[in-house]
Amino acid sequence: MSEERNNIVKISELKPGMNNVSVRVRVLEAEAPRTVNTRRGPRTISEAVVGDETGRTRLTLWGHAAGSLKPGDTVEISGAWTTAYRGQVVLNAGGRVSIRRVDSESLPAEDEIPEETPRAPEDWRPPRRQGGYRGRGYRPRF
Repeated sequence: MSEERNNIVKISELKPGMNNVSVRVRVLEAEAPRTVNTRRGPRTISEAVVGDETGRTRLTLWGHAAGSLKPGDTVEISGAWTTAYRGQVVLNAGGRVSIRRVDSESLPAEDEIPEETPRAPEDWRPPRRQGGYRGRGYRPRF
C-alpha cells in the first residue's frame, strides 16, 4: 500500500487562510478540553503544539476532535484549515477532519523539532464573511 505524500504540507509552508490542509506531525504539548463561548454558542476546544522537521505551530481542536491528542502522538491530520492569531499561523481541526496515527519513525524526535513557527504576513486579514445570521426577531434600527 503506497501512501501519497505529495499532498502533505510542511509546518514551515503553512500560511493563513489555507483550507483542506494535510500535515504529518508529532504532538509536543496537549491541553485538556475546555468550553468556550463563540458566536455560534458554546463549543468544546483543546489546544496542542505540533511539529515536524521544519518547525512547530499551535493546533486548535474543535468539537469531537478536542482532547483526542496527547504528547508524543504522531499523527496525520487531513482536512484542517489555517488562521492567524497574534501574528502566528494556527492550524485548526474540527468535525470533518481526519486524524490518523502514523509510525513515529516517520517524524523527528521532539528535541530535533526546530522552534521556528510560521508567521502570518503583517497585512493579512481574514476574508469578510458574506451574509450573516441576524437571528430571529431581527429589526433594523432607524
